[in-house]
Amino acid sequence: MKQTVRLFLVALFAGAITLGGYKFFEEKEHISFAPQETSNYIPTNFSATAAEMNTDFTEAAEKTVHAVVHVKNTTVSRQPTNIFEYFQGGGQPRAMVGSGSGVIISPDGYIVTNNHVIANATNLEVTLNNNKTYTAKLIGTDPNTDIALIKIDDDEQFPFIPFGDSNNVKIGEWVLAVGNPFNLTSTVTAGIISAKARDLNQFDGNPQSFIQTDAAVNRGNSGGALVNTRGELIGINTAITSETGSFIGYSFAVPSNNARKVIEDILEYGNVQRGILGIQVGNINPQIVEKYGISDTEGVFVGGIEKGSGADKAGIKEGDIIKQLDGYKVSKFADLSGYLGSKRPNDVVEVTILRNGKERKLPVTLVKLETFSIDDLGLEVKNTSSEELKERGLKNGVTVTRALTPEMAQYKLEGIIITKINDETVNDIDDVKRIMTQRNYRSPIKMTFMDTAGNINSFIFR
Repeated sequence: MKQTVRLFLVALFAGAITLGGYKFFEEKEHISFAPQETSNYIPTNFSATAAEMNTDFTEAAEKTVHAVVHVKNTTVSRQPTNIFEYFQGGGQPRAMVGSGSGVIISPDGYIVTNNHVIANATNLEVTLNNNKTYTAKLIGTDPNTDIALIKIDDDEQFPFIPFGDSNNVKIGEWVLAVGNPFNLTSTVTAGIISAKARDLNQFDGNPQSFIQTDAAVNRGNSGGALVNTRGELIGINTAITSETGSFIGYSFAVPSNNARKVIEDILEYGNVQRGILGIQVGNINPQIVEKYGISDTEGVFVGGIEKGSGADKAGIKEGDIIKQLDGYKVSKFADLSGYLGSKRPNDVVEVTILRNGKERKLPVTLVKLETFSIDDLGLEVKNTSSEELKERGLKNGVTVTRALTPEMAQYKLEGIIITKINDETVNDIDDVKRIMTQRNYRSPIKMTFMDTAGNINSFIFR
């Protein structure tokens, strides 16, 4: 009995304490906690660039979508049906249709596109965003830059996209790609400038300087517009790099300054005028660093000077490092070739060089580039000046400027002077063209040349 009373009293006491504590905390209105420290991390949903992400693309899209056209290219090829037609080049004609994009650049109907979009066309058909269709005529092409100019005519003026300055684009800048991928007309995609001055193939004999972007570009976008958020044309979409043939995050555009210069040359001269400094570009390696005491790895190293060129007359010397052109920063050869791609012969360019640790600015008058690609040899050659021939003790010859294939690059033939091909005297690149055109394609090619050490050699290419 006493044990029961004792347990009852303990339970009653515990209940009273529990109820009292509950009332105490329930009625307290100001409960204090330990002060909370300010967080020093950034939550994953936080955006420090919210203003940037609110960029409105609608105005740029509206300005440009009506000036980007669908280009249909019809080519005719012959398919041999028997062994005789195969060897004689006969066969039944067969029409093949390809498509791409183009950009109207003037109200009177001039359209810029890629050369590979209209190559070998027997008929060109252009469709506008309003579904009107026109037959286009070819004005001119430049395979080296992959730019072509075509034209359509109408009584009314066409919508067009004004050129922007591609030298002023910045990495990280928002851009739109406008085109007709997979025959889907009037398609707009957005991205940023991923890189500038990209050369995709150093052995194609064609130094390029592409704008790289991550705006989605696919088959059919070729020849379309790359525009900034103001609706200005800053590039012509040209290529993608992909193992599947479709977009995976990398696409490339010819800068608008280069495309504009090509178009103006085609209209004024009928061909493209290329201006060069007159230098041979060298590689910065341990031997060069030791010889010239180079400490700066950014820029273009001058490995040689062409006698009588603008660079020679301006005082540029072997061992100099080119840092800027007209104030435009030059970090690598693609920067230099890209900037000069928008210039013409006789233009004057202010070249900033680094020599013995000091910068100098020299005005250089560009000279005309006259070259010829010997595709069968994998070499590019240019005319040799009389000063160079006299210095080398020669009466004739053309100079190898660069290798066009990795196989030929390993022989380091840049700077040699070819005096004969197939035992015929070579005076200029016109002689090279004639000899290569008239030769028997099944016969080997004999090349006689003087190397940079002054020795006469002959190679036979089979």
